[in-house]
This record gives sequence, C-alpha cells and structure tokens, in this order.
Amino acid sequence: MVSRNSELRLIDRKEVEDLYGVSKRFLELAAVKGIGPAYVKIGRSVRYRREDIEAWILEQRIPCDQRGEKSGGDFS
Repeated sequence: MVSRNSELRLIDRKEVEDLYGVSKRFLELAAVKGIGPAYVKIGRSVRYRREDIEAWILEQRIPCDQRGEKSGGDFS
C-alpha cells in the first residue's frame, strides 16, 4: 500500500529528467507554453507529482493507425 507521504512527494525537473528521460529544458519551455505536465509552484520552485508526469506521458501516446499509417504490421 502506498503511504500518504509518497503520494505527496514532489520531484524537481532534474529528477523528472533522470527518472523519465524528459529534459529539464523541455519542461521549462512546456511550462511557459502551457503544453507540459501539471506542476506545483512553491515560491520560485517548480515541482512535479510523479502521478502527473506519468499521466502526461501516457497522454502523449499516438497509436500507429492514428498517424495515417497502416496498423497490423504490413510494412510493404
């Protein structure tokens, strides 16, 4: 069972980069443009909930058949 403390643990941009491979620079630009994952602002610090990062990553998924490509593995 997940403890309440781990649910509230916030991570910084460096940790997001290390854990998920999303660059710090992308996160900075995405925050300015309003296109990135949800974040928490505490004073001048920006932090992320792991749940928000993971949900945002899943939202970025594009199935092959929605890119105009054939689905089903026919590569000819």
